[in-house]
Amino acid sequence: MKLFKLFLLSFFLLIINLSLNAQDDSTLVNKQYSITKNDGSIYVGEIISQDAREVLIRTGNLGDIIIPKHVIYKIEEVKAGQFDTYGNFIGETIFSTRYFITTNGLPLKKDESYILWNLYGPDFQFGVGKKTSIGIMTSWVGTPIIGTIKYSLLSNDNASLGLGALLGTGSWILPDYALALPYAAFSLGNYTSNFNISAGYGALILEGDTEGRLLFSVAGISKISTKISLVFDSFIAPAVNNQQNGVAIFIPGLRWQSTPKSAFQFGFTGIYADNEFLPLPIPMVQ
Repeated sequence: MKLFKLFLLSFFLLIINLSLNAQDDSTLVNKQYSITKNDGSIYVGEIISQDAREVLIRTGNLGDIIIPKHVIYKIEEVKAGQFDTYGNFIGETIFSTRYFITTNGLPLKKDESYILWNLYGPDFQFGVGKKTSIGIMTSWVGTPIIGTIKYSLLSNDNASLGLGALLGTGSWILPDYALALPYAAFSLGNYTSNFNISAGYGALILEGDTEGRLLFSVAGISKISTKISLVFDSFIAPAVNNQQNGVAIFIPGLRWQSTPKSAFQFGFTGIYADNEFLPLPIPMVQ
């Protein structure tokens, strides 16, 4: 029970940090931009001029800096939510549409994609439209194979609502096995810090017999520095009419952005069932 309380405490600490990072966009008087170089270094300030060869940016701490175009990975407009409570720029959280096992209402940006490497297998996700993403996940032995799709009905700087589904098959090992999980995800926050509540109905189909139950998740992510984010995820299946016992999975952890294009995260997983908490000895590594 003490470990269960520790997991809940880590979740509330994440939410408190998220709320402290929330700021009013009106604090930015002039448009500010962040320039991320290929080596991961970031410069923030007002772009004075740019041409085909270089960009001149006026920073607050280093003054005017000329950056050659060929060493620039990306240029993005900075919003107030990308600063911490002390006014330091921390930027967006890399892969901020995803936690450990669940997603949120924020759309994966068009033409962006990622691969999530798990101990049990890979997960591929692709932004095919401004508000639509598709993907596929599987294990290292190719079973099951699950296709995913998500469409964000609403998306702004403060709230997002997404509808999605997971459809899968047991493939070559269990060809008569199938699963379906339609869901809705509502998120508060942005690509730097967000809090998400999602709900869906999971159904398993085996040789014509179907079993299903409601599923819920509470999750969040909050960036606390330019490279470190707090992550919390959960997966909850409540008890149903004393016929199916309730079970919950809690995963608090950290995400470290190693480069502008990659990150490493790990968490400690615990299962709560039958009024008991059982920590898993193998951490979640992705």
